[in-house]
This record gives sequence, structure tokens and C-alpha cells, in this order.
Amino acid sequence: MAIAGALRERIARALTDPEIPRQAPHLSVRVRLLVGEDGVDFAFAEGALSLASLSGPPDIEISADAEAWRKVLLVPPPPTFHAFTALDIANPEFAVRGEGALIARARPALERIFDLIATSPIAPASPVRRDLSQIRGGYTTVRAAGKTYEVYSETAGSGLPVLLLHTAGADSRQYLDQMSDVGFAAGFKLTAVDLPFHGRSMPPRDWDGEPYTLTTALYTEWCSAIIEQVIGEPCIVVGGSMGAAMALHLAAERPDLVLGAVAVEPPFRAKGRINPFQNNVAVHGALHNGAFVRGLMSPQSPQSGRRRASWIYSQGAPGVYPGDLAFYSLEFDGAVTAPRIDAKRTPVALLCGGYDYSASPADGRQLEALIPGAYLQIMPSLGHFPMCEHADHFRPYLCHALQHVVDAANLRMGASASSAPSEIQD
Repeated sequence: MAIAGALRERIARALTDPEIPRQAPHLSVRVRLLVGEDGVDFAFAEGALSLASLSGPPDIEISADAEAWRKVLLVPPPPTFHAFTALDIANPEFAVRGEGALIARARPALERIFDLIATSPIAPASPVRRDLSQIRGGYTTVRAAGKTYEVYSETAGSGLPVLLLHTAGADSRQYLDQMSDVGFAAGFKLTAVDLPFHGRSMPPRDWDGEPYTLTTALYTEWCSAIIEQVIGEPCIVVGGSMGAAMALHLAAERPDLVLGAVAVEPPFRAKGRINPFQNNVAVHGALHNGAFVRGLMSPQSPQSGRRRASWIYSQGAPGVYPGDLAFYSLEFDGAVTAPRIDAKRTPVALLCGGYDYSASPADGRQLEALIPGAYLQIMPSLGHFPMCEHADHFRPYLCHALQHVVDAANLRMGASASSAPSEIQD
């Protein structure tokens, strides 16, 4: 069958791929891609990949009809046909069979193999002038929720204050490209923060070692304290994913602290993100979690950006990623939060990546319908981490979202920045 042959040819690229050995240390698993009745087999034996017909049943089988596999082979593939975890979690046309822990152990290698299957051109972007030396970092002792935290944050630029909130399980390095953007720094004072337990912000010194769980109440306390004690004045809140949910929550519940909210990949109800192998002694958490989020990214984002986004997730402490998802997937409900936002007082912009199946464009449309006056922009070629997976392509979208907030709230940017969002000066 032509489709099976095309799959086999693309998988063959993995035989010489330099990344596969890093994603499959000591992995032993036999995999079959089933195209109708036609199988494409490959196997790992102690991390070594081979292409050969299996003599017995596979350990993992990924099956769909020929038309579904044809969509995987399109350039670019449509959303949910672009990555292994997308097929596994979000695409009803595919069935993934196998023992759960073994699928989790194989996920990093399978994600990389599907990277090589779902080849795509990089979405175009204009060059951006950046200067890492404009970023300054340090610690602030912050009192919140009855505890003392040593919070790490970085600042860049001058002008309207903007707080950048990272996604679940990550840290502020996601915003490195925005923090170093010379044009943004001309009009905004950017602050990117590592929440406690994340990145360079350690747990509080009196932490007793109990499992980490983020609640709406705790997250609200943290962010309110950071705005008051680190930034020192009301600000625009730009948040990604979990941070987008909190940006909306703050706009609803603490409008006194929020000049406006830019929700990047905002969920409506983000179900299906908690996975038992995100923190499990049977699975290498750093490898698994980095691969788990890789499926949320766009095949039209550069591999370099996707690898960096994944790298951040490989460095999270055990239990922090699923601990954050307790807020993101279990507590936040856009149907409750969105109607409480007065967008005339606190302008809202919603930015939704076309390849994001966690906080989808459909989620953005539902939120927009419940927030009269909200600005919604779908970003067809981006995924769940646009700020770092393809920052140059994301930049114009973020510019327009910030300009919406600035105009709607009658705010004034720094004198050296242009009022036209697509023309922020380099």
C-alpha cells in the first residue's frame, strides 16, 4: 500500500537521527503502525532502532484507516494528526493499544519518530532584534498565603508594567525571547517570574516535603503578592495555558491589580491533561514529560524552538507538573470565570494556537462569547507554547493583543515605542 510505504520511508529517517538515542535510552519495545490491514513495524532493542517485520504481536499498536494515515502524511498535517501524543489523546480516528507504562516509556521515542513522519515547512516570520543583556534577574522575598517565599524574577525594558506567567510545570525561561526583544522593551517593563516550586524559585524553607498541589486560592495569593511586592503596581498580565487561566481569573476577581489580560492558549475546561505517568516511579519523568508536551506543539514551529520548550519540562521537579494540572485541569472553569470579567474595565485578549488540543481555538471562541468586548485571534500555525516554540511568528499576534489592551484601557506605552502594534520599534 502506498501509504504504508510512505510511512516506512519516513520512519527510516530515524535510523540515523541524532536525537533518537537521547529519547530511547535502554528502551526495548516492538511497535506496529496499522494502516487498515497493512502493518509497518519497527522495534527498539536496548535503545537500538530497527525496521523489520515482527514475528509476533507488537507491544504497542497504533491503528487507523488509510484516510486517517493519509492526513498524517500531509504537509503540513492537520491538527491532532501531527504528533504521537495528539493521536493518542485527542484524535478519535486513531487507537493506541498497549500497556500504559510501556507506552509512557516509549513516548519520547515515538514523539520523535512522528516528528520525522509529520514533516512540515516552518511558518514564516520576520527577523526580530534581541539583546539578552537587557534582562536583569534577582530574588524578592515575598509573603503570601501565610508563608515566606524566595521568588526569582527577571525584568527588561521600561514603560507599562507587564507580568508574564509561565505554563504548568514550566518556568519563566519560556519568555526568554520576549524578554530579550528590543522592541517590546521600548514600550513595556516586562517581568517574568518563576512561581514557587518552579525553575529558580525554591519551595519555602518550611516545606515539609508533602506532595505539591496548586489550588486556585494558592495561585491567586501568589500572583496577587507578586504584583504587589515584586512589580509594585497594577499591570497587564500575560499568561500561557495555566497562566492564561490565572490571567482571566485575576481579571475577574482582582481587577484592582490588573490593567488588562492577554490569555495565551486559554482553556475553557482543560480535561485530559493529567496522565498517571507524569509522576510515576515506573517511568523516567524528565523524558516522559518533555515528550508529553511536545505533542502539543505545531509541526510548523522550528525544531530548535520545540526542543527548547520540551527541555524546560524535562527539568521540572517530580510532581510539579501534575500538581499544577490540579488547578488547570480540575479547578479552572471558563464557564464560571469568563462571565465575571468586565472587559470594559479590564480588557481581555485571547490568543489560540491552531495545533493546541489542550486549550483549543474552540475554547477561545467559547470564552469570547462569554466576555463581551474580548479580542480573539486564532494562530493557525502555532501550538500550545507559541512564546517559545516559534517566538518570531508569534510576535505580531502578541503585539496586536497588547495593543488591544493598551487602546481599550487608554494606557500609554513608553515614549520610544510606536503606537502601531505590528511596528513596535526594533
